[in-house]
Amino acid sequence: MIVSALLTSVGINFGLCILFLTLYSILRRQPPNDNVYAPRLLAEKKTKEGRYFQLDRLLPSPGWIKRAWKLSEDDLLAISGLDAVVFMRLIILSLRVFSFAGIVGVFILLPVNLSGDQLAEFNIANISSDSLDIFSISNVNNGSNRLWIHFCAVYLVTGWVCFLLYYEFNYISSKRIAYFYSSKPQPHQFTVLVRSIPISEGGSVGESVDSFFSEYYASTYISHVVVRRTSKLQNLIKETNKLYTRLTHLQAESSQSTTSRGFLGIFRRKSDLVDRYEKKLGDLEEDMRVERQASLAGEEVRAAFVFFRSRYAAALATHIQQSVDPTRWIIEPAPEPHNVHWPFFQSSFLKRWISKVVVVVVCIVLTVLFLIPVVLIQSLANLDQLETLFPFLKSILSITFVSEVITGYLPSLILQLFLKLVPPVMVFLSSIQGYFSHSEIQRSAAIKFLWFTIWNIFFANVLSGSVLTEFALFLDPKNIPAKLAVAVPAQASFFISYVVTSGWTSTTSELFRMIPFFGKVLEKCCCCCCVKNTDEEIEVPAIPYHVDIPRLLFFGLLGITYFFLAPLILPFLLVYFCLAYIIFRNQFLNVYEPKFETAGKFWPIVHTSMIFSLVLMHAIAVGIFTLKKVPLASTLIFPLPVLTLLFNEYCRKRFMPNFTGYPAASLIKKDREDAKDPRMAEFFSELAVAYQDPALAALHFSHPGSRTTPLLSDADA
Repeated sequence: MIVSALLTSVGINFGLCILFLTLYSILRRQPPNDNVYAPRLLAEKKTKEGRYFQLDRLLPSPGWIKRAWKLSEDDLLAISGLDAVVFMRLIILSLRVFSFAGIVGVFILLPVNLSGDQLAEFNIANISSDSLDIFSISNVNNGSNRLWIHFCAVYLVTGWVCFLLYYEFNYISSKRIAYFYSSKPQPHQFTVLVRSIPISEGGSVGESVDSFFSEYYASTYISHVVVRRTSKLQNLIKETNKLYTRLTHLQAESSQSTTSRGFLGIFRRKSDLVDRYEKKLGDLEEDMRVERQASLAGEEVRAAFVFFRSRYAAALATHIQQSVDPTRWIIEPAPEPHNVHWPFFQSSFLKRWISKVVVVVVCIVLTVLFLIPVVLIQSLANLDQLETLFPFLKSILSITFVSEVITGYLPSLILQLFLKLVPPVMVFLSSIQGYFSHSEIQRSAAIKFLWFTIWNIFFANVLSGSVLTEFALFLDPKNIPAKLAVAVPAQASFFISYVVTSGWTSTTSELFRMIPFFGKVLEKCCCCCCVKNTDEEIEVPAIPYHVDIPRLLFFGLLGITYFFLAPLILPFLLVYFCLAYIIFRNQFLNVYEPKFETAGKFWPIVHTSMIFSLVLMHAIAVGIFTLKKVPLASTLIFPLPVLTLLFNEYCRKRFMPNFTGYPAASLIKKDREDAKDPRMAEFFSELAVAYQDPALAALHFSHPGSRTTPLLSDADA
């Protein structure tokens, strides 16, 4: 890619960023848009929805930037929890890494690269028509002593990244303990999930659980809740909710139209439709009552939530094998009540095992199939290949601006659109893999999406060959450094374009919230004659960690691997992380509401990804110094990956135990503090209610002209 094509891509994306920022600064000030740009504040009654449009608010205002900047870490912890703090620490870590790497790369390595003449001499007068390769290490002469500057830079940045990783791991680990000490008693702290419960002949799951824990945990065991099969009831509830929402809107329209005279019986037909929906809703309510009674008396799942009087007792139960047969009485820490993924319990052990195997196979197939659009996209970045595939486009491609847009902007845009389809698939695959909490599903989906991105966006684009070629590379490990050393620098221009498209533009569109905004506009256009249902709850979104964390980590991988090869990418990455820092703080403040709290359990994914990025950089460095005829530098690089992996192992031994559980000293200290609280007796009595299946809880449906009694009585619940 030539410089002018890159500038075209940067110009288009910069224009889109300015457009999105300007539109957001204007539209967020209009009160009718509060449910798009401030749904969290609206739900918390900190702002009012539906006020009139104000002409004086059409001027863009940067006040939101100041408020987001002033948000302290303690404030963020209070409003969004420790997961949000850890997410922002990932962005801060990236800013610190690439600020240092940017200084080294832009002010030291870039001039060294430009001073070489291996590919071409640098001429500022013709810079727009030059290839971007002159800014990379490829332009440094083979055997040049200046390559030792790159060697030193690799060591410096590796040391800096390891220092920051240790600091952040230690900081977040201590933050987890502090967060635990400051938290109020939570149901999941006193609860465990027990699976694979054996049943005696003629007995029940409940009797087996009560007998086992009364005998072996007599002093700390309180009670339990057996999980039941409620899949049919859950489907009925979903259908009823949809029908109730539809009926509410129809009744609102009917009430509005009573002041007007009907034409050709239109309003009468609408009234008949309301009556028919009310009858159908009544039938569904009756079906739900019957199904609920059947669920309460029906088949039990061999799983139960068991409650203890202390956190220490619950933690002790999870870390001890309960039976001679390790496949029985499997105990795990329970998630928060609203974090439980109830459909998980519907599957047997065999089905869950088969699901895991199927998911692995599907992920491999999906990864291979995704290589097809990647290869086609790479042909767009190469005009010669494009003209060969589509000879009828030669006349159009001869136009300078068109060729620059196609080679500079279009490939990264198309790749980004294809990549949008992957996260929902990964969430679905993780949901059928056997996880019993939404947080675990998102963590699993984040890991899948991260490695999918690394393989299909990094390796597939770098190698730009057939599927067999890419797999053959890893079947011959000795040639990996040499092949990566040739292929990686050649794709620097594509990844710079990818950063501005997937990074800059996607992040600012996250602020603009394009889909929710236009969805709201379309809803207003289609339902302009409807009376708004003021009782309808505002849906506050949660941040998709499984999408945003892999994206940040992938950009981190690009920065670490390219900082000494093509340091020109570093300023673009810094701009991206600066945008992410401000925009996500604003979104946590106004838009996102936490749906669960893992207390920072996403951080080990961050640490592992950064270590992988460092080792990949070392492998590329070995290959590049070999190609550049500096064998001594290649030899001296070999200790780096070994030291990095040893550092990783030390960090895992040092900090990982605090991410899988809490130390006994902390648990006992917290239990002793709570023992003095007279409200704990009431708290223990409500544990069973907290872990009741929502499908079996009392549901209320009320609407004008219909019954207002609860669907399921409190006596039944």
